[in-house]
Amino acid sequence: MKKLKFPTAQTILILIAALVSVLTWLVPSGKYDSLAYDAKSDSFTKISQEERVLLPATQVTLEELGIKIPIEKFTNGDIYKPIGIPYTYKKMKAQPQGLGALAKSPIKGIIAAADIIFLILFIGGLIGIMNLTGAFNAGVSWMAKTLYGREYILIIVVTILIALGGTTFGLAEETMAFYPILIPVFLAAKYDAMVGLSCVFLGSSIGTMCSTINPFSSIIASDAAGISWTIGLNNRVMMLMICVTITILYILRYAKRVKEDPSKSLIYDQKEAIEKLFGLNSMNAPLKFTNRHRLITVVFSLCFIVMIIGVSFLDWWFVEMTATFLVGAIIIGFIGGIKENDFVEAFAKGAADLLSVAFIVGIARGVTILMEDGLISDTVLYYASTITEGMHKGIFANVMLFIYGGLSFFMPSSSGMAVLTMPIFSPLADTVNIGREIIVDTYLYGLGLFNLINPTGLILAALAIVKIGFDRWLKFVVPLLLILVITTMVFLTISVY
Repeated sequence: MKKLKFPTAQTILILIAALVSVLTWLVPSGKYDSLAYDAKSDSFTKISQEERVLLPATQVTLEELGIKIPIEKFTNGDIYKPIGIPYTYKKMKAQPQGLGALAKSPIKGIIAAADIIFLILFIGGLIGIMNLTGAFNAGVSWMAKTLYGREYILIIVVTILIALGGTTFGLAEETMAFYPILIPVFLAAKYDAMVGLSCVFLGSSIGTMCSTINPFSSIIASDAAGISWTIGLNNRVMMLMICVTITILYILRYAKRVKEDPSKSLIYDQKEAIEKLFGLNSMNAPLKFTNRHRLITVVFSLCFIVMIIGVSFLDWWFVEMTATFLVGAIIIGFIGGIKENDFVEAFAKGAADLLSVAFIVGIARGVTILMEDGLISDTVLYYASTITEGMHKGIFANVMLFIYGGLSFFMPSSSGMAVLTMPIFSPLADTVNIGREIIVDTYLYGLGLFNLINPTGLILAALAIVKIGFDRWLKFVVPLLLILVITTMVFLTISVY
């Protein structure tokens, strides 16, 4: 018999969508009331199954609803999404999602995720222009010679820098731009693609897991819990250093084994195919890194620097980021002396190379839409909140860690998870006599840990860029995941006393 092949990322997500569709027939439908702030009218809207009620945007209104959040968090824009109102869960008429809804979910997901999909496609177009100029291959060749004998520095520097981006401004979706750039550098350094993938993806995941000043997770979650984001900051900084160190040592151990014996690579059978994918087999002779190549590389790098500055300080989001890569591609085209027809063809081909990745992002979003339309997300949240009643505080903290890990499958968005769950879960901390910052920590750590293997998150899209199967990734990352889970549980247990 032929050996069974592990399914593709797209097939995995469609199977998950089918499973979620079945769950909408089995799990009772229900929903919490929500509260939305309208800056134009300076008022709240209480949204329930029966009606929508306008309420004055005052601290008294929040207190009457049992929401312990300062009114300033809404008026200054820190909380900009509707939040769940505690103790308002109601069962609702079942909304089972049938075959029609299942068939439409990938289409709805692609439409809903159009912003990140276009970002990915335009990044692909920029990479296509870079490849046409020859600057990319020449730069990789120069980098390989420069780091000869000190390649391990690349692992340490890349992982730390990406982790810093994750912990400060939530560098996550934006990392899709880094895989086509950095993977060839790691391959040229005689590592495998798994090393490059893990440095970027794990760096981002660990950074966002231990978010310090990340406005999209730690700050918005603290706001929604009714506490200052500085409470518990020392613990998260300590966890960041511990987890990044563990991750780097883990990657270095694997990388050393692969460098000494390439056959030890978990993707050794894909070595030639991956090198061909990233153009390494066309770099037999050393390429000269000319001044034109250097200028093109500077412009290329500035695209990412401008993107990071824009997201961090100028309230940029996907439209502005995508426009940055388009402008960068055009400037590089002029510097490289690329003809208009060649530019369009190269840009379109580069975008097409990442089209499968874009579909994965859309299908994953479709899974979330199925859960929302089936009204089962809040039901899962409600029952999760009831099982922790009366627990010892040490056990409570660790159970909340796994509850958040499970919920992240249904709600992979960090900001969405924060505003929906924090008003519901943070009061539970008061009942077991621990600080609400512990709930924020369990949210961060649970979401971050499960993100390493969460098929509705970003991992399948990242794997698709590198053409690595999900089964290979699981074989690589599960031992690290277990180490990090144990470390986190010990740290949480100590922190509640």
